[in-house]
Amino acid sequence: MRGWWLATALCLPLLGAGQAGSGVVPGIDVWREEGFAPFAGARVGLITNVTGRAADSTPTYEILRRDGRVRLGAIFTPEHGLSARAEGAVRQGRDTLEGVPIFSLYGSTPRPTAAMLRNLDLLVFDIQDVGSRYYTYATTLAYAMEEAAARGLPVVVLDRPNPVNGVAVAGPVLEPGLRSFVGYAEIATRHGMTIGELARFINEEYRIGAQLQVVPMRGWSRRMWFDETGLEWIDPSPNIRNPTQALLYTVLGAIERTNLSVGRGTDEPFEWFGAPWLDGRALAALLNAADTPGVRFVARRRTPRSGPYAGEQCSGVQLLVVDRDAFDSGLTAATIVTALHRLHPTQWDAEPLPPQWGEGEILEQLARGDTPAAIVASWRPRLERFLARRARALLYR
Repeated sequence: MRGWWLATALCLPLLGAGQAGSGVVPGIDVWREEGFAPFAGARVGLITNVTGRAADSTPTYEILRRDGRVRLGAIFTPEHGLSARAEGAVRQGRDTLEGVPIFSLYGSTPRPTAAMLRNLDLLVFDIQDVGSRYYTYATTLAYAMEEAAARGLPVVVLDRPNPVNGVAVAGPVLEPGLRSFVGYAEIATRHGMTIGELARFINEEYRIGAQLQVVPMRGWSRRMWFDETGLEWIDPSPNIRNPTQALLYTVLGAIERTNLSVGRGTDEPFEWFGAPWLDGRALAALLNAADTPGVRFVARRRTPRSGPYAGEQCSGVQLLVVDRDAFDSGLTAATIVTALHRLHPTQWDAEPLPPQWGEGEILEQLARGDTPAAIVASWRPRLERFLARRARALLYR
């Protein structure tokens, strides 16, 4: 089966939402219904974690292991391991699942090696993404496509919803010089694509040349939030525990390399940020005065159990999403950083901001005292170009 060309055509018609109220059917269910076509009998390498599962909650690895129409030859796991709970580097070992070897693609071996891929007929990817540019699962997918393309192995991506919908696109587009394992593609902070659409975008934009087939969902439309899909929420990583945190990660994930706690080690990660030196009441007042659409801010103290201020009481601000459809991730992030710089110009260290933020110009903008609106306007031309490129990868209406 090596060398079969299965790249999805860029001219595929956009898929509709299906019957109202029918619920979203993930790619794994669709593929199983189709008899795993055209790969019946193939020996599969599956890139997955606990989020890869059918609508009835059966893990994808169990489906492939038990169904005699394909053979599960290996399991590959991203950051946080198969359980999606591990923190830090996942050591490479000889773990198996009832005789199927499990390989980590995080830490010392971020790419599948020739030895790992030996005797496999194709790679299958089934992991729930969160909708933010800075997330390692998309990079794991990109690296796997690169290695598969080099060896003539087809890649099948079993599609899943973008939990923060596929309509809203916001934030700066990653500059080429800031690409990393946390951010592979030059896309907006909130990119508005499913993992299958991301695979199509990356394969085309970076000329990877993978023999790519995306198995689309049934019943998903771009305006859907995760809680409208009928699917069970499974934490995709230890600190993204609900769809609201996935949405707020598109904001607070951008500033977590600076000297702030973003709620890791608390019960509500990415819904709050703070530090021992921060004046939460003054900052909340300043942020609320900006009247940013869809969000309000409340002063609140917390003592994180882990992270940069573990065991220290921190004054901070909690984000309350009051209208998620009006919520603008890019404008909210720009409002927060300008307020932080204005209130704590020396205590808040913004120097580590660019890699996660996506643009180096942000430091000059803060130094000049640019408004949030001016910062958003500065990235709009690159955002418009990204939207035009993104349109070719979309699969759904």
